[in-house]
Amino acid sequence: MKFLSKVHGEMQYEENNVITFAKGIPGFDELKKFILINLEEYEPFKLMQSLEDDDISLIVTSPYEFFGDYEIKLSDETTKNLEIKHPEEVMVLTTITLNSDVQKITTNLQGPIIINTSNNFGEQIILDNSKYRVKSPLM
Repeated sequence: MKFLSKVHGEMQYEENNVITFAKGIPGFDELKKFILINLEEYEPFKLMQSLEDDDISLIVTSPYEFFGDYEIKLSDETTKNLEIKHPEEVMVLTTITLNSDVQKITTNLQGPIIINTSNNFGEQIILDNSKYRVKSPLM
């Protein structure tokens, strides 16, 4: 399938690669369908593009690329909502806030996006752990 983004141009994707956020994402509650695009020139970053609003896309990354000791515990509710049966089904991503000053690029460790890779159900959760911040510097 094809999706035409005003910013990123034509993107190819398969229907089985669509990530469904039943609750939406905080701030974009009405948007439920996204695709994840590898940004090969900018690894380990990815683009999470809304299929319902071509103006909405988020830069995301695995927090483990930058924070090896990052730990989260999924609630029973999240595990149930996403139908997670095995830990290896879980993909954890965090959103990136870009800045022209590389030292000011941050990621949201307090609000990770959890995706069940076996069914592509996703949810952004808010962690109670106060050691993680919404704007954690990558550098």
